[in-house]
Amino acid sequence: MPRIELGSWIRSGINFLRDHFQWLFDFISKVVQGMYDGVHDVLAAPNPLLLAGILAVLAWWLRGLVPAVLAFAGFALIDSIQQWDEAMETLSLVLVAGAITIVLAVPLGIWASRNRAVSALLRPVLDFMQTMPAFVYLIPGIFFFGVGVVPGVIATIVFAMPPGVRMTELGIRQVDAELVEAADAFGTTPRRTLLRVQLPLALPTIMAGVNQAIMLALSMVVIAGMVGGGGLGSSVFEAISSVDVALGFEGGIAVVILAMYLDRMTGALNQRVSPLGRRALAKQAASAVGGLKVLQWRPATSVAMVGVIVLALVAGGLNIFGGDDDGQKVTATANVGKGSTVKLGYINWDEGVASTYLWKEILEQRGFKPQLQTYDVGALFTGMAAGDIDMQTDAWLPATHASYWKQYKDQLEDLGTWYDKTSLEVAVPSYVKDVKSLDDLKGKAGTFKGKIIGIEPGAGEMKIMKNDVLPGYDLNGEYTLVKGSTAGMLSQLERSYAKKEPVAVTLWSPHWAYSKYKLTKLADPKGAFGKGDGIHTIGRKGFSQKQPQIAKWMKHFKLSEKQLTSLEAAIQDAGKGKQQEGVRAWLKKNPGLVDKLAPAGGAGAVAKGKQAGAAPRIGYFPWDEDIATTYLWKNVLEKRGYKPSIKQYDVGSMFTGMSAGQIDVEFDGWLPVAQKQYWDRYKKNLVDIGPWYDKTSLEIAVPSYVKDVKSLADLKGKADKFKGKIIGIEPGTGEMQLLKSTVLKEYDLDKEYEVTNNASPAMLAQLERSYAKKEPVAVVLWTPHWAYSKYQLTKLADPKKAFGANNEIRSLGHKSFPKKYSEFYGWLKNWHMTEQELASLEQAVQDAGKGNVEKGVQKWMDAHPGIVDKMAPVSS
Repeated sequence: MPRIELGSWIRSGINFLRDHFQWLFDFISKVVQGMYDGVHDVLAAPNPLLLAGILAVLAWWLRGLVPAVLAFAGFALIDSIQQWDEAMETLSLVLVAGAITIVLAVPLGIWASRNRAVSALLRPVLDFMQTMPAFVYLIPGIFFFGVGVVPGVIATIVFAMPPGVRMTELGIRQVDAELVEAADAFGTTPRRTLLRVQLPLALPTIMAGVNQAIMLALSMVVIAGMVGGGGLGSSVFEAISSVDVALGFEGGIAVVILAMYLDRMTGALNQRVSPLGRRALAKQAASAVGGLKVLQWRPATSVAMVGVIVLALVAGGLNIFGGDDDGQKVTATANVGKGSTVKLGYINWDEGVASTYLWKEILEQRGFKPQLQTYDVGALFTGMAAGDIDMQTDAWLPATHASYWKQYKDQLEDLGTWYDKTSLEVAVPSYVKDVKSLDDLKGKAGTFKGKIIGIEPGAGEMKIMKNDVLPGYDLNGEYTLVKGSTAGMLSQLERSYAKKEPVAVTLWSPHWAYSKYKLTKLADPKGAFGKGDGIHTIGRKGFSQKQPQIAKWMKHFKLSEKQLTSLEAAIQDAGKGKQQEGVRAWLKKNPGLVDKLAPAGGAGAVAKGKQAGAAPRIGYFPWDEDIATTYLWKNVLEKRGYKPSIKQYDVGSMFTGMSAGQIDVEFDGWLPVAQKQYWDRYKKNLVDIGPWYDKTSLEIAVPSYVKDVKSLADLKGKADKFKGKIIGIEPGTGEMQLLKSTVLKEYDLDKEYEVTNNASPAMLAQLERSYAKKEPVAVVLWTPHWAYSKYQLTKLADPKKAFGANNEIRSLGHKSFPKKYSEFYGWLKNWHMTEQELASLEQAVQDAGKGNVEKGVQKWMDAHPGIVDKMAPVSS
């Protein structure tokens, strides 16, 4: 039987509609997008818990107290797993799609109930709409409306409408015919009969249809995440694409909570809007006794409305009048930092506190956003080496912190010395006679109760005391070095000094204690403490490249002993928790110091592009090279003042959306082979910006421990070894289609092997499992790919050239891109990456871990200073 080209006819019809009625689709798109934006603005504006309270009041009105409490708990859970914004996007989609569905479905149902011909005509159409797989509706949706919210809403309306139409028709047809005849007998017009008799009696059935329509809308909205619909659908789709169990479960549980809430509320709405429902509700409330009466009590509509309005006004008031109440507002005197965040760590030593809060104040005045956190010295150095802390100002080198510097110096930068020279010592009150040096402590343990009061056990001075000083002066068996904290040591000194009791404490210079108390620094004739340290500013590796202006300031930062001790004293006078107030008071007494320490002229801020403020829309596939380069360009563009937005798509949606102008640019066009079918179909609406990577290759790879398999021809007859499977990737990719249509047939493997469809992360997960067990496995791969640096793999040779010519990776854009973003277009035209650069970028993203792509990219950029100027040069 000859093939009927039904699909081709449908495609031609869709193309015809798109070509001749685009004005209509544009109008629909604007209306739907406007409705969505309005609803989303309302839902996204309030504080999450306040909106949860409003939704709980509605649940109380419709269902009772217990459902209200459960509703609030459910929405609070969504907020706590950081899916609130996505949930509100999904709820907005459902409400818009549900409202349009009801507006269309109910009149159609009424018309069908009153006209047998219309009912007969609608029935097969509704059957078609209801039984067609939901995914199919996305295809014409993106053809007519591009990618984003609108095609998701339209596809949802089509999918969710049938039950609304059917249940409306059924409800009206089930109204007792004698009641309708009685109404007619009394001279009631057909319109009034419909409104006053048929609809009220059919309302329970109609509301059941509304409930089903909304639930179907929710299920479809999640699927619409595949075409950029946003919301929880995008979370679930991203989780599937990356095999992220945690994200998938969190997105899924948020969907479940929304579904349960919408199902229960729409199901209960009938009791509030229909006479029969209100009568049943009143009967149920009257029959309740005891505690059940309280639980089943529901507020009147007016009371519930007042509650919702009050909460809404509170939410609006908080948004209008609320603000950051940290109480430490600083006006930037020169916006050098442009809001850039700098993480400062410090040890709870007085000079560390003083210098850190001094720089916090200075950086805020220069437009930065410093974040402060105190650490134990070991944790501070470890955190800096890991890149979690940007800078600290209290590294005592070369002696005190020598062990930490030796361990981590390859991951740190020495930004310079700001105080020189310090000294470490043991001190006693001056009223303690005959104790002038460490030698004098020998034999006097009874005077000091056998204790020397120390500080934090991880401090370098404590290690020197334990390893050098006590053994050097033969004090080990006589004295115990008490471990504690700097604050504890100073408290003990204050108590003992007030009572005139002998006490020996570990101290250092400079320190404000020497100005508050009369103390004797015990001499160190044997030099056990070593030479005096300098106090250094230390940054994490790459800090100078990331924040060159701060690094420059730190290299010239100096404080004298008088300045430092007076700053410490000002902070002490300000009191606990008021360090910055103390710094401000000190700066008022030292006018001009901020400008001296951090001159704003020649700030060295990253130059902005000519089209700074432009907001290009960038699409990407969940492929390693695309994720890495997309986030790289996002970082570079933001540094140039652009406001890029990025979103993940599958290959087909990407090309369709870009062709329709919904996406401006993407960086992973494998041409001329792998994505040829998409390029040929859409090229009239696209622009080839040019290659940035040359040459790629497509291949099948096996672990190197698999012997005697060096080429695709060697796979013949070895299906048992690989369990008859070649582990593939996304079925829509060009490589998979080429493999199935050409490569397997060329090597006579099509009947011997099955190519499994997977997401790329799933393929890599299978490779990792098999590699760990030393099991044979054949996977679909491509070059460049970081897997070749992680595993020892053999690229199977392709002597028959079945995979075709090598591809280049090219940047592709919508045809309007060169004019709309001319500066960005110029950058891309001249952008190139080497295999080593791309491999190291992908590896940095992998090393950063799931959800930390931006951190991995930034770490790579830190290791490649000047990359922003290289990729996006701007004239000064």
